[in-house]
Formats: sequence, C-alpha cells, structure tokens
Amino acid sequence: MSFWNHRTLVLHPDFTGLDDFLLGLPERFARQEGQLIHNGRNQLRRIDYKGTAYVVKAFRRPNFVNRFVYGIFRPSKAMRSYRNALLYLRIGVGTPRPVGYMNLRKGLLFDRSYFVTLASDCPYRYEDLFTRHFDRQEDILRAIARTTACLHEHGLAHKDYGRANILFGENAQGDIQIEIVDLNRMAVGPLDLQAGCKNFERLPATPEMHRILADEYAKARGFDAHRCLELMQAYRRVQPGKIDNLY
Repeated sequence: MSFWNHRTLVLHPDFTGLDDFLLGLPERFARQEGQLIHNGRNQLRRIDYKGTAYVVKAFRRPNFVNRFVYGIFRPSKAMRSYRNALLYLRIGVGTPRPVGYMNLRKGLLFDRSYFVTLASDCPYRYEDLFTRHFDRQEDILRAIARTTACLHEHGLAHKDYGRANILFGENAQGDIQIEIVDLNRMAVGPLDLQAGCKNFERLPATPEMHRILADEYAKARGFDAHRCLELMQAYRRVQPGKIDNLY
C-alpha cells in the first residue's frame, strides 16, 4: 500500500483472520452487498461472511477541513466506536461484540472509515415500544434505566441516546438483554442528577414510561425518584418534534 493510498486495519484478538473481509469492505459497499439497515449520513449494512453475520458501519467522507484533521490529529469515528465498545463491555454494559475497524487515507487526507461488529442478538429497538405490545414492557424499561445508570456511574454519557440506539431482547435464561449502539460520540466526566436525567431527553416516553425509568434510575444511583421524574419530563418537553403517544 502506497503513502497515497494508506489503510489502517485493527482487528480484535478474537477475530484474527478477517483481514480480507475488512480490506474488501469498500468494494462490498460499492456493489451494495448484504442487507441495508440504515442509509443516511452514514450507511449500515448486515453482511454474511463464511457463515457469520456482521454489521458494518461505513462513515461518510468528512468535509475537506475535517479530512485533514482526521488524517493527522483526531481518531476516526470508526476508531472511537471500536474503543468505546471495548470500554462498554469492560464495565458490563451490553453492545454488539466489536470485531475491528479500518481507516482509509489518501496522502495526508482522511478518506473513509468502517467499524465492524457481530450482528446483535437483540431483535428490537426502543422505538418498537411505540409500535408493538410487549408483555414485559416494565422489565424492559427498568433494564434500560439500570444500563443507563451504569454508564453514568462510570462517567459516560452517550451523546446520541435516541430511540434507534437502544436494542433489547430476551436471552436464553429469560433475562432482558440491553445493547447500546452508535458509540462514536461519548461525553466523559461526572454526571450528577441533572446531567444524568438530561441524557434521557431524546427518548420518547409516556408519563408511565417516564415514571418507571425515573424510579429504576433513581434506585440505581441513590437519587430521589420524584425529582428524577420531574427532570426527565421537563427535559423531554423541550425536545423539538417529539411524539410520545404509545401505540
């Protein structure tokens, strides 16, 4: 690989041998291989390779200034996603298992990056709570609240904590499983009562859902549940375009 076209490839030790798969990702995306999961600012695809399902996030090429910044000074979004996924797993917060990432650079200019995980076993997203009925809805919400509290106790706040980035399901033991995705934007530092409750602001919730989230979050962090509920509802009310009607 020449200086002009440079690739940086990092694989988790559990997934050695996938070099060819990651190196071929630009061509796989160019021919639209696999199942398209999301196509917006970035593209997300589920791709099967040698009998295993992977989810690949392709980050779009930054603007010219940021191509220089990412090329020299800042870690790529794919690298941050990979590192944050390892951190989540280390503190006991669920996220799809990180496989690795690849950065592409042309000379001193950053080009694109790709982040790869195993496909999640969680079949649902938080937003599904508004379109489907779940017998264990309260258990799901309490598990989400505890997961969020764990992040906050470790001084981590997901900066895009929205309806599409919280996955859930039930494992073989019958326990609710929560996984958080889209990890490239993370705030690090102490989170007090106000900051912690504000981190819920992008999650739609009915009054009853807010009550459950606030109650479990308060228990996990030693806060007053009534004050948590007040703050969560107040922060949610100022969100533009919110739709919080269940079913």
